[in-house]
Parts: sequence; structure tokens; C-alpha cells
Amino acid sequence: MGGALAAILASPAYAAGPAVSEEEVALAPAPNADSEIVVTARRRDEDAQDVPIALSVVGAQQLEATGNFSLGQIQQLVPSLQVFSFNPRNTNVNIRGLGSNVALTNDGLENGVGIYIDNVYYGRVGQSQFDLVDLQQIEVLRGPQGTLFGKNTTAGAINITTRAPSFEPEFSGEASLGDYGYHQLRGSLSAPLIGDSVAFRLSIADTHRDGFLTNLHDDSAAQDYDNFTARGQLLVKPSADVAIKLIADFSRQRQHHVLNVLADYFGTYDNGAAIPNNFVDRVTRAGYTPLPIRPFDRRGDSDGHYQANMKSYGFSGQLDWDLGGAALTSVSAYRWWDWAPANDGDSTGLPVITKAQQANRQRQFSQEVRLASTGGRTIDYVVGAYYFWQIVRGFGATAYGSAAANWNLPAVPAVVGDAALNGFEAQSTSTPETRSYALFGQGTWNLSEALKLTAGLRYTHEKKQGEYHQWHAAGPDLTGLPAAVATAAAAIRNQFNPVTDYGTSFTDDSLSWLANLSYAVAPDALVYATWSRGNKSGGLNLTALPAGVDPEVRPEKVDAYEVGLKSQFLNRQVTFNLAGFWSEISDYQTAITEQVANTVNFRQYIANIPKVRSRGLEADLIYAPTRLLSVSASAAYTDATYRDYRNAPEAPENLNRGGIQDLSGARLPGVPKFTYSLGADAAQPIGHAAGSDLELYGHADFSHRSTFNTSSSNSRYADVPGYGVLNTRIGIRADGARWDLSVWARNLTDEDYFQTLSPGNTGLVTALIGEPRTWGATFRTKL
Repeated sequence: MGGALAAILASPAYAAGPAVSEEEVALAPAPNADSEIVVTARRRDEDAQDVPIALSVVGAQQLEATGNFSLGQIQQLVPSLQVFSFNPRNTNVNIRGLGSNVALTNDGLENGVGIYIDNVYYGRVGQSQFDLVDLQQIEVLRGPQGTLFGKNTTAGAINITTRAPSFEPEFSGEASLGDYGYHQLRGSLSAPLIGDSVAFRLSIADTHRDGFLTNLHDDSAAQDYDNFTARGQLLVKPSADVAIKLIADFSRQRQHHVLNVLADYFGTYDNGAAIPNNFVDRVTRAGYTPLPIRPFDRRGDSDGHYQANMKSYGFSGQLDWDLGGAALTSVSAYRWWDWAPANDGDSTGLPVITKAQQANRQRQFSQEVRLASTGGRTIDYVVGAYYFWQIVRGFGATAYGSAAANWNLPAVPAVVGDAALNGFEAQSTSTPETRSYALFGQGTWNLSEALKLTAGLRYTHEKKQGEYHQWHAAGPDLTGLPAAVATAAAAIRNQFNPVTDYGTSFTDDSLSWLANLSYAVAPDALVYATWSRGNKSGGLNLTALPAGVDPEVRPEKVDAYEVGLKSQFLNRQVTFNLAGFWSEISDYQTAITEQVANTVNFRQYIANIPKVRSRGLEADLIYAPTRLLSVSASAAYTDATYRDYRNAPEAPENLNRGGIQDLSGARLPGVPKFTYSLGADAAQPIGHAAGSDLELYGHADFSHRSTFNTSSSNSRYADVPGYGVLNTRIGIRADGARWDLSVWARNLTDEDYFQTLSPGNTGLVTALIGEPRTWGATFRTKL
């Protein structure tokens, strides 16, 4: 495939359109045409090159060229975007190193990267972890976007737009087959229902792939993927000035996940002292032989049930009314998200933790009204109001098996340990609820054709409240045991899962603002500078908290500074954009995952880090000299560090020197210092057949990330080595894309790489590993 693409690149070619960042692969227009990429980054339709903020745009044709259909795959095209996923609920998204770290998700805390689909904010990141269906484009807005997008965008926003219904009949469909049992069907149909007044669009995607891992306990496959998504839209235009769009969608995902693999082991602390009751001690006592530490054999051993199943569905209505000099937009939405996991909590074939899960039933309602000026005027403006309500009902369960006492409590008499843990189960509920109100406005003063000043302000009032309850739901009856045994067993149960009942609430008021100055130094060259303040309201710690941890988490504040250049030259054949940024965060909100001493239990809670800083440079270069050739390069350097963090949780390799450490000056987890992506698209006419002009085309993209850490304690055993992934596609298509047949490969070089590394206090390091090389073929048609 690589050789074929090189041959296409070496032959006379005519253009394929840019591959990444603010341009799309476009075969129709000539390279000099005044085509533009229209974005809504400022809640108005604008040319991406005229918007004085750093953003990347991934268009529909680029998605087709790459074959990407999930948010995790999109990150390969946008170097500043990082997506880490232990499972759909525990997905962390950061931009420029900020937004969330790599710990497990806490229901009482929002991500700092807001995700919007068709103008609707998705309150939980897990809601976005389905197939992306029938998209128009994805805008990745880098840096605080709080003025127009709200409090949950202190690090940036991902603004996803789907294709709207058309009054011209349209049909597109594709079918793919590949190894690992991969098959995918995608289709979209749009047509008018009543003249030019009512039209509909129906989009469906069904994807299945067998697992990449083998569970040797029962020889089953794990880390598979089974997803179905459907979206229906109705567009009603009662007059030329009014449009009403109604959207309903449903998504279902079933996965046999997570199966951890063994990645490393350390039996001593860094000072040479042996770790007491370490992993080897435990398996030796149990008479259990663990798998050899060869993670890329892709094998695990789990005796418990595991799954990562979820459903998401929702309705939204959008009204657009052209009032003449202004446009009124109203967006109403109600959404559901049901998360149903199951996990084997000990990563072995022993019945230690037989159940470890946190199910969610999330509901949300949002209402936004905006009024935006239209046409050219001295001051362009957007003003609006926003309301958001959300409740996340959590249902936790932790259960223990016959090996739990021997595994965790070797010094405790077996009669006590078994009475305490064998068959014991604790359950919990949590109910964080949010009500948020906001007023916002942003205006651009066009001082001249070249010089523009933009200022924005958003006021947010928010109330959060919630309760947490944990109780002992099952286990042997202790009343018939001798008093000393019963007392000791009850104490163990409360040590592992204490009975807990409490509630908490608070209100918060905040101001987010922005000041931006831009100057067009030439018709196709824009320089700008921005100073913005972002706010994220406080969080709720609804869990079994360690001693001294407050159930309320302080609000987060971000001061961000950015300078940039947006330019096109050589008759717009070259697009070059450059941005430098510096962000300082006070009371940075982070989710912490730590292992409870002498157990395999983890607890997650939220804390504030006094000061964090992220600074760096980003660059995007696209060269499209002809109609059938495009090459691109994007790169980001991110220096994200803790500036003041003197009470961080200790890394497991140093737990014998105390429970806390000073991480001031250390790098933030989940943030590669260097990332870059390269892309190439080329096509070559090869003749005429069956009434169509034919083209041979090729696509390749390569994404590289340098070393990063995936633990909240910055353990050196959680350092993920840098890696690069190469994807390719070769195909033949007819003009107008009436049909398209291609073969493709993802991770063509079969790179072995880790997604996460998780060291525990037993010295065992488990991992989630990246996908191996996959290949397949796709047939597409458009009518």
C-alpha cells in the first residue's frame, strides 16, 4: 500500500485537497478557487481562516479518506487532542494537556473539554463514545471557549456537526469487511417530504469487530466492539426566514471489556526494600501461576464477568429565524445515557474481587437561545442565555470471593478473614445533580477592514447537590460467630467498604471573559492575540472519602494567553497556521485514583491542585499545488507541568517513604511533550469506463506521540513509551463518487504500543494495549 501511494505521489497529479486542520479533501474545486471552510466556532458562520482562534477542522471527506468513525481515532489527526479510554465511561479528553487527567472518571466532576453535537452539550464524555455517523465536520477549538460555549470548556471544545436534511434526494452507503471479523454498514438517506417545506434525513451505522485479546480462563475473546447508531432528522421550513430542525438519535454499544494484561512487575521499592505482601507473595500463597509478563501476546486471565455496555438516546429541536439584521436561534434538548459495566477487579484468574463496577443512569436537559447579527456591520455580536440540568444516578457494587482473605490479609486468621470477605458485597448509590444558568455576549468591533477587536463575557450561576450512601448488601451472617471473630470480621468489612451516608451542596457564581485583537497584515494573512479567563464550577466528592478529603471541590480558574498567525499564499495553494499559548490554572480539578493499603481496592475522589501551567506551540501546514494532490503536517509542543502540588499521592514504588509526595515542577500525566501528524492524499486519472471517469487514489496518515505518563502519582512504571501509527488506503473511484472501492490498513507497521500503564501497590503493572494491524476493504456509493 505504501509503495502504491508513493507511485501515485510520484506521478503527474492534479489535487486531492488538504488532509488535516482547517481544510478538507476536495476533488471538485480548483486549488485557486475561493472555496472556504465554514465553521461556527464563534456561533456564526465564518471562514475558518478568518476566525482568530486556534482550531482544527476535520471534514466529511477527510473522515472518508481516513476511515475514522470514533473520537479516539480523530485524535490521530489533531496533535493537540488526547483521548484516553479505560472504557467508555472512564474516557479522558484533554487539549493542550488540560481538561482531565488519566484517572478514572468521577461523576461529580465535569471534563474541561466540552463536547457538542449539533449544538447540544453532552454532559458525560461517555455519551460521545459511539460511532460518529453522517458528519459534516468536526471542529476542535483549542484553549478556553467559556464565553460562547460555557463553563465546561476551560481547555477547549469539540464541536461536531452532522449533515442536515436536503431538499434534493440523496443516498450514500458503504460496506466494509476486514480481519478480526470486522464488518460495518453505514447509510444515509435524505429527501423532501413536502415540496421545499419539509425534508428528512435518516442515518444508520452498524459496526462489529471481534476481540483483540484472549482470556485464557475460558478461551473467549475480549476487547471487541459491537455498535449500532441511528439518527433521524426532520427539517421544516414554513417560510423563507424560518427553519425548524428536529433530531432523534439512538446508540447502543456492547463490549467484552476490560481485560487487563500484565505489563511489568517490581517486587521492591526504589530504595531496595521488599514490598510486603507483594504480587509474587500473594500468588505463591494462593498456588496460582500467573501468565508470563508478555503483554503483546495479547492474553489475559480473568475468572469474573466483565462488560462495557451502554445506550444513549435523545431528542433535540432547533429553531433558526432570520429577523433581517439578526438571526435568532433556539436549541432545546433532552438526553439519556445508561452505562452498565462489569469488571473483574483483580486482573487474575482467582476469585479475589468478583465484582467491581459503577453503573450510571444519566439524564440531562438543556435550553439555549442566541441572537446573532447577520451581514457586515461595524459591530458584529452574539448574545444569549443558557440553562442546563443534569443528574447522574450512580449504582456501585464491590464483591469478594473465596480467595480474597488469603490474598489481602495473610496475617489475619483464616476463620476471621473468610467470614469477613468470602461472599461479602457492598453496594452504593450517588446522585450528583447540577442546575446551571448563564447569560453571555460577544461582540466584534470592525475598526477597519483589517483591524478587529473582539470582547466577550459570560456569567454563570450554578447549584450542585448530591448524596452518597454505601451499605453492606451481602455476606455471611456474623451474629452466630464468637464475639471476637464477629467483631474482627465486621471491622475488616468496614475497612474495605465502610458504611457511609452523607449529602453536600453548594452554589457558585463565575465570570468568563475574552479579549481578542486581530489584524489582517495581508489579504490572506491574519495575526491575532487573545487573553481569556475560563471558569469551571466546583465538584462533588460523592464516594467513600479518605480522612481529611472535603466532599466539595473548589472551582477552577484559567487565565489563557494566545498569539497566532493564519496565512495562505502561493495563490492559496499553501495554508500555514501557527499558534503559541500559555495557560495558568488555579485550583486545577483532578480525579485521583489510589489503591487502598493492603488491598486490591481502588478509590477515586476529586482534589484541587493549587497551580498548573501549560504552554507550547502548534503549527499546521497544508500544501495543495494541484487539484489532485495534497500533503499536510501538524505538530504540537506542550509543556504542561504542576507548578504547586506538594501533597500529591505517592507513587507505588515509593510508598514506604510516606503517603504523599511533592510533584511541583513535574509533568502532567497524559500529556506527550511532542506530537505530530503527517498526511498525504493523491489521485491519478486512469481512464473512462461505464460512462464514468475513473481515478486511482491513495491516502496515508502517520501520527506520533512522545512518552507520556498515565498515573495520577506520576509513577515511573506508568511511563508509556512514545509510538507512531501509520494508516493507509488505496482505491479506485468514479467521478462524482458514484462508487468507490478501496483497501485499507490501520497500524500498517503493526506497532506494539500501550494506551495506559497502571502500577499497583503489590508491584504488579497492568496495561491496556493499542490495536494491532488491521486490514480490510470498503465499497461506497453515492446517488
